[in-house]
Amino acid sequence: MKIAYFDCFSGISGDMTVSALLDAGLKIETLEKELKKLSLSGYRLEVNKVIKKGISATQFKVEIKEEGVERRFKDILDIFEKSKLDEEIKEEAKKIFLNIAQAESKIHQKDRDKIHFHEVGGLDCIIDITSTVIGINKLGIKEVYSSALPLGKGFVECAHGVIPVPAPATLELLKDIPTYSGEIESEMVTPTGAAIVSTLAKGFGGRPLMRIEKTGYGAGEREFPIPNLLRVSIGEKILKDEKLKDGYVSDDAILVETNIDDMNPEYYDYIMDRLFSQGALDVFLTPIQMKKNRPAHMLSIIVYEQNLKEILEVLFSESTTLGVRIREIKRLKLAQRSFIAETRYGKIKVKVGIVKGIIKNVAPEYEDCKKMAKQHQVPLKEVYEEVKKVAYNKLKPV
Repeated sequence: MKIAYFDCFSGISGDMTVSALLDAGLKIETLEKELKKLSLSGYRLEVNKVIKKGISATQFKVEIKEEGVERRFKDILDIFEKSKLDEEIKEEAKKIFLNIAQAESKIHQKDRDKIHFHEVGGLDCIIDITSTVIGINKLGIKEVYSSALPLGKGFVECAHGVIPVPAPATLELLKDIPTYSGEIESEMVTPTGAAIVSTLAKGFGGRPLMRIEKTGYGAGEREFPIPNLLRVSIGEKILKDEKLKDGYVSDDAILVETNIDDMNPEYYDYIMDRLFSQGALDVFLTPIQMKKNRPAHMLSIIVYEQNLKEILEVLFSESTTLGVRIREIKRLKLAQRSFIAETRYGKIKVKVGIVKGIIKNVAPEYEDCKKMAKQHQVPLKEVYEEVKKVAYNKLKPV
């Protein structure tokens, strides 16, 4: 599973988050194409390379041509509802704004639908939040983790006047999240940054066990005694019980099985999608014969123990089964690396299995290969061979 770790040693803001994701591999062309689906105008994106205390970073800015619109929560929801963004991106962005609305509602003692967003309702913040969600989605990140957050100190000017750092909305959004003041006299976590990290992050603290594949540095505008950067590391999550055995990755999982002979076979496609969405590692069907010679299927699911409850809920609510068999299993796997192969047909996702630095298997993404085979009118196997060649050349030992 691909995860991202936000190392917020200089805090976090909306523009810093987008900057870090761009630095980690998000293409600006992809971002611009997706943002057009919002049907908003009056802004221009600017992306530059900068140096902060000797560290190269990306700086993302949204230049507003003319603003002055005060939006309510409902207005922002309408923007997303009318957009052509993918549902997953749309819903995640709406969650972030919902959390902002609830925080502002509590602070101002007003109904959330009557709250007028000031800074966080501006066009630049809408772009920052939407761009962050687009970046997480397009980079294939499934979970986000974050360090504890340095809030800074002093005072900051906003639409309501001069207020203490951290801003009340920031504090409300970061309830139950580990924070500290730090030594810098400035606002280090903005309300937009707080909304993003409090909504997206699954956990806070030290860096999780992961195989780092990419690191991106996103630059903030202010100059601090330390590098004003958000560092984002992206890679494969390693479970605590994963270990190497003879060069292979070993872990423990649960195998859930159930025999079904009385269910409409059309249900299986939907049930399998639900199981994968709830954390199943693999789902498969085996034709079997049951009592009275009834043809049936054994539905098998491999899952980590922490997701077992959700898998059982899907099985008992969506299928006709009355019971399941559960047993612990041990798996041996190749160490895996995922990346985008730049082929003559286009960009194609690929997974590579490696043992002791030697490539043992290359698995191109079928849907990507199919799309390119159709687009270029070449045999599918040619696309597969091209991807494998690129993968071997990219990863071969020097």
